[in-house]
Amino acid sequence: MASFLPQFQSIKTSFDHVVLAVEDVSDLWPIVKKGFEERLPFRRAFLNNKTRNPVLVDELPAEYILTTDARLRSRFPQEQALFWFREPYATIVLVTCEDLDEFKNILKPRLKLIVQNDEREWFIVFVSKAPAHNDQATKMAKKVYAKLEVDFSSKKRERCCKLDIHGPDGHSWEDLEAKVMECIRNTLDRRIHFYEDEIRKLSEQRFMPVWNFCNFFILKESLAFMFEIAHLHEDALREYDELELCYLETVNMAGKRRDFGGLEQGDDQATLLDPGKKALAQIVQDDSFREFEFRQYLFACQAKLLFKLSRPFEVGSRGYSFIISFSKALALHERMLPFCMREVWVITACLALINATASHYKDGLAAADVEKEFYRVQGELYTLCRTKFMRLGYLIGYGSDIDRSPVNSASLSMLPWPKPAVWPSLPADASSEVLAKEKMILQESARPKHFGIQRKPLPLEPSVLLREANRRRASLSAGNMLELFDGRPYTNDGSGSPSPLPKGNTLSMSRTFSSTGNFESSIDAPMRLAEIYVAAEHALRSTISDVEMWKSLSSVDEFEQKYLDLSKGAANNYHRSWWKRHGVVLDGEIAAVYHKHENYDFAANLYEKVCALYAGEGWENLLVEVLPNLAECQKILNDQAGYLSSCVRLLSLDKGLFLTKERQAFQSEVVRLAHSEMEHPVPLDVSSLIRFSGNQGPPLELCDGDPGTLSVMLRSGFPDDITLESLSLTLSATNNTDEGAKAVKKSEAIVLRPGRNNINFPLPPQKPGSYVLGVLTGQIGQLRFRSHSSSKSGPADTDDFSSYEKPTRPILKVAKPRSLVDLTAAVSSALLMNESQWVGIIVKPIDYSLKGAVLHIDTGPGLRIEDRHGIEIEKHEVGSRKTPNIDNRPDNLSPVSAAVKQLIPEDGKISLPDWTSNITSVLWIPLLAVSDGLAKGTPAGTVAPPRQSVVDGLRTIALKLDFGASHNQTFEKTIAVHFTNPFHVSTRVADKCNDGTLLLQVILQSQVKASLVIYDAWLDLQDGFAHAGKADGRPASSFFPLVVSSKSRAGILFTICLADTLAKDEAKQLDPASILNIRYTISGSRKLGAHSPVTEELSEPDNIKAEHLTFRSALVLQRPVLDPCLAVGFLPLPSSGIRVGQLVTMKWRVERLKDSEGTMPSDNLDEVLYEVDINSENWMVAGRKRGYVSLSSKQGSRIEISILCLPLVAGYVRPPQLGLPNVGETNISCNPPGPHLVCVLPSPLSSSYCVPAA
Repeated sequence: MASFLPQFQSIKTSFDHVVLAVEDVSDLWPIVKKGFEERLPFRRAFLNNKTRNPVLVDELPAEYILTTDARLRSRFPQEQALFWFREPYATIVLVTCEDLDEFKNILKPRLKLIVQNDEREWFIVFVSKAPAHNDQATKMAKKVYAKLEVDFSSKKRERCCKLDIHGPDGHSWEDLEAKVMECIRNTLDRRIHFYEDEIRKLSEQRFMPVWNFCNFFILKESLAFMFEIAHLHEDALREYDELELCYLETVNMAGKRRDFGGLEQGDDQATLLDPGKKALAQIVQDDSFREFEFRQYLFACQAKLLFKLSRPFEVGSRGYSFIISFSKALALHERMLPFCMREVWVITACLALINATASHYKDGLAAADVEKEFYRVQGELYTLCRTKFMRLGYLIGYGSDIDRSPVNSASLSMLPWPKPAVWPSLPADASSEVLAKEKMILQESARPKHFGIQRKPLPLEPSVLLREANRRRASLSAGNMLELFDGRPYTNDGSGSPSPLPKGNTLSMSRTFSSTGNFESSIDAPMRLAEIYVAAEHALRSTISDVEMWKSLSSVDEFEQKYLDLSKGAANNYHRSWWKRHGVVLDGEIAAVYHKHENYDFAANLYEKVCALYAGEGWENLLVEVLPNLAECQKILNDQAGYLSSCVRLLSLDKGLFLTKERQAFQSEVVRLAHSEMEHPVPLDVSSLIRFSGNQGPPLELCDGDPGTLSVMLRSGFPDDITLESLSLTLSATNNTDEGAKAVKKSEAIVLRPGRNNINFPLPPQKPGSYVLGVLTGQIGQLRFRSHSSSKSGPADTDDFSSYEKPTRPILKVAKPRSLVDLTAAVSSALLMNESQWVGIIVKPIDYSLKGAVLHIDTGPGLRIEDRHGIEIEKHEVGSRKTPNIDNRPDNLSPVSAAVKQLIPEDGKISLPDWTSNITSVLWIPLLAVSDGLAKGTPAGTVAPPRQSVVDGLRTIALKLDFGASHNQTFEKTIAVHFTNPFHVSTRVADKCNDGTLLLQVILQSQVKASLVIYDAWLDLQDGFAHAGKADGRPASSFFPLVVSSKSRAGILFTICLADTLAKDEAKQLDPASILNIRYTISGSRKLGAHSPVTEELSEPDNIKAEHLTFRSALVLQRPVLDPCLAVGFLPLPSSGIRVGQLVTMKWRVERLKDSEGTMPSDNLDEVLYEVDINSENWMVAGRKRGYVSLSSKQGSRIEISILCLPLVAGYVRPPQLGLPNVGETNISCNPPGPHLVCVLPSPLSSSYCVPAA
């Protein structure tokens, strides 16, 4: 079958449609041809694929060919079986007849003869020529067609269809197309089955000696081509995939060594997309094909089908994998291929694949993820082509023009050198070229880096080219190493060129080593680097057949332009794919070219993208290679802000990446610009250089309104000291995001040293809440900077203390407003009125220091400070109030304890000592409560003796405490202090003697919490009374000294008698009240209440006999009532008794027993006030319970007082009581005033019933 390969390839290039045979029995084809061909290609045809599944074909091209055509009659049987795919898929028999006899005698036998071959798909088309208006001809045509259907159609399949020339043809043509498609489908299924059987037979023999891959290939590709003709491209692609797998499986079978190929002119150009580039007959070798051409042919067929399927992205993906695998195959046969054949082929393959896929691809053709993958593959192809192109450039001496970047170094240093059988030799006429190359090598100089940065160049070669090339020279067997390196020591710095000779060891060497004509030894001299470059260039010139490609290697400028185009293509495609970072990295290579040609604006823009990527990913080792170049571009462009930022970023990199002098150069640039006049000053972000955090330990805690000092740790990344003119720090509240950040400033200059620095910020009062560090801002010279790099967890011992993975730690906590101090009175019991008393003020700090506190004291009316006595302060003892009985206290107790300190007030202010800042202390203030009036005793004979009001002895002290760091806290409180007299005096007449003498009992009730000792007492009587016993007014019994304990009572008896009253005018001039005089001493403690008055000697005990005190009280004595004035009686109740719910009248009778002259206290003698006391639970009053009644002042006058009441409960209850409020009890005679209890009966029973209405 291999002899049919030329014919098969010719058929493939010219045959691309389905053939339909037309058997024109009645010479109808000229009439219907136009109608048949107008409906080609077939639309929306359904065909069965290899797995017998229906597949929709949008367009199926076809051609109608008459059976008398020579194209169908000039084939041999063997050829017909091999190329069955071009045989007709259906036979269409065109007939017409207008008479039944003609049909039976002539047409029917002829049709039987035509359709007797069952292997062909056929059907009969009856063409009716009958005009529409000729009914007879139309009926006859129908009869003939009916007879035709009966003879040639069956129940299983319709073999006939009718085509009416003069009638409506819509339905007829649809029926015709349906039958054509049925025939094509059946023929295709039969032929697929045939090819599968034949292929299966050959596949079973593929590991046998009789195996012939060419036969298998022709059958397999015939099947694939048949699918392609039928537009079943998926099935055709599957056949080519299986064909490729089968070839790779059998091409390198053991015992069969075949030529690889690739040695012909033009084979360096890849033919991945042109299957007809070489004839198949040219690449046949024995029973198979040469691998070099055939694998490219198979891929070209696959790519052709994929393009027809609108899947250029799959062409790119498959193509990249194919190039990689085929490149490995080229590497295996590199010794027999032309020099650098592998690199040249890869470059041409990548470029061809890139151009073809890009021209067939349109945006939106595939899904978003497929599109991104397509552009990624395009970028990979560009990158592969770029790498191979750089290798070729390096081989011919362009290595110094390739940027020694990390990506170029990684690509080329891992790419092995070409491995030809013999390294190319230097042509005889290349001496001028060698000299030019040597001159170029000597002129090579590394571009100095900005800031004087010194870096070891990155290598662009896997090993030393000089050694590799000479090692592969076939005739090199020995040689001097000094000759090998051209008399110069070779530096293994990756530059690929020898270092210059030292001045003191210059060798005078002959140049005969660079010229082959003058070397007379049997051993070839080692080639020098320039000679290697020239030899490689001549070898490449013979390898490369593409003019455009050789043009790109002809000069440095052309090389750089092609290098730039490939880099841009890779970067642009990566930017549109998943691998955007690869695009940014290649932007750096493009920027290096712009930088070299002083196109600094474009270079700076691209460098910024690269630096942003490296910084974001933390690739500092890569950033250190690019960032100095960016800084240089910015400096040349006078971009001061960008240049400053780059310098700061250089300083922020790891210290081990730069020398100390290099880092100092960075800092000097920052300082120089900071102190210069910048045209457009902008804040500089130094977050990566100056980091800050709170110090270790708990956060600073302040109270509301308190200032403080915030200690912050700054970590400087500058290599030397740097002066900050100002520094401020913002604090952000965590509990209130709406509130803006607050700044704390430090205005004085700060020298920041390398490493850690502790900075103290004065902190003004802040609002309550929790605060974290915000932004650090400051100024270096005229440059403002900011830093956002704060530690969330506080400082650590490692450099990684600024980790953002830890939760935010507050640096400041300001407590909500609360009580910071409390001022209370030391004692709650009363103090002595009109005597100097120690008033204790307890100063209690509540978790707050009172250091430096100042207390302002302002006394209220009736109270003053005794300035002649000092103010004392002592520690407050919690159990000081739990003192035993005051009367049993030891006599040597002092009011001033050992811890008492005396303070001197200044303008009403007292500065508290520091030792009281954190403890509870008591401040003792000497005060005097002044009361101008005399104390009043209870007059004898009153109904309810009034007691002294508490308000009368109440005095207030207004206190104001200023405390805090700067006295910013203020506490104000007004304290009430109770002062009272030592005694409450009440009197009563104890007895009346027969001689008219009265025993007046004076009862003294102690009102202080102290022990009182009475030494003397006398009574100055008012008018109308006289002393009956001692004329000096002393009591009848003198048991002095009389001790009155706390809250106890004592009595004193005076003997008095009634005296003649004076006239009214004289009585007005005398004192209307009697005066009781008591001389006493008090023994008490100021920690409990009243005590001895403050004396000059502070150390004197409280209970020693000091100067006696005098207490005076006014007593209003009334003459005794000897006979009552009024009589009150309760009148009897009704005899019927009292029942619940029935009103009852309560009556009382009031009778005057004697005239009321001078005996009644009421001014209105005719009006008597009455009041009924009633229990509201038992009684209800229907009327007034209180009122006045008229009663004559004459003896014997009487009145009745009646009240209407309603009893509420049954039983024995207390009745209402009548009282006369304005009449003393001694003036009322009750005999008795009313019953104690009365009987109230229950309410009578009651019933109700209904009566009918009248």
